[in-house]
Amino acid sequence: MLLDTIGDKKTALFLIMSDTDDTFNFLISMVYTQLFNLLCEKADDFYGGRLPVHVRCLIDEAANIGQIPRLEKLVATIRSREISACLILQAQSQLKALYKDNADTIIGNMDTSLFLGGKEPGTLKELSASLGKETIDTYNTGESRGREVSHSLNYQKLGKELLSPDELAVMDGGKCILQVRGVRPFFSDKYDITRHPNYRYTSDADPKNAFDIEAYLKHDLKMKPEDAYVTYEENVSGD
Repeated sequence: MLLDTIGDKKTALFLIMSDTDDTFNFLISMVYTQLFNLLCEKADDFYGGRLPVHVRCLIDEAANIGQIPRLEKLVATIRSREISACLILQAQSQLKALYKDNADTIIGNMDTSLFLGGKEPGTLKELSASLGKETIDTYNTGESRGREVSHSLNYQKLGKELLSPDELAVMDGGKCILQVRGVRPFFSDKYDITRHPNYRYTSDADPKNAFDIEAYLKHDLKMKPEDAYVTYEENVSGD
């Protein structure tokens, strides 16, 4: 598959498998293991430690393709070689179910996390804690009645979660939360993909743009009027 050449020039490699049948999960794990190892060796041996073209692995349904061996170590070392891995999960608990104690190590080595919404309690609790708190002002008033009436007014400063788990659970579907290492989190609108200048080339914009894998792999010879060819005539005897 020439996996060691992916970092030499712009390349697109698609690894497509069923997300409901785990029979061939080991193949995906093997490919990723070989890919990371070969690219790291190529970067060290030929390019002085960094690939000339950044290799970004978009691992969709990361919890349904099987465990990638030593991923907790790989995510900590591949970044310096111009390689990155983007794990896409439905809930953070999926990562812990698959990688057990190493899940926290994997999350800790990710510089960026993007929350698109969800209702899994563990994910919401950890995200709420990572967002931190804000300072709010409160004041209480009191009145005592007896022989004389007295009033009291008390001012306080308290810490409140920036977004509590119940607020995250009902977050607007058009919003997202982006956390980048070293800066405060961003609460932002999701990007409208239909506004992208290249959206017109997608199959969503025009079904004619859909990639036909069967036609691509078909090797039947199709002659065009301008093609040059040589014709041979053979006579086959009855013998």
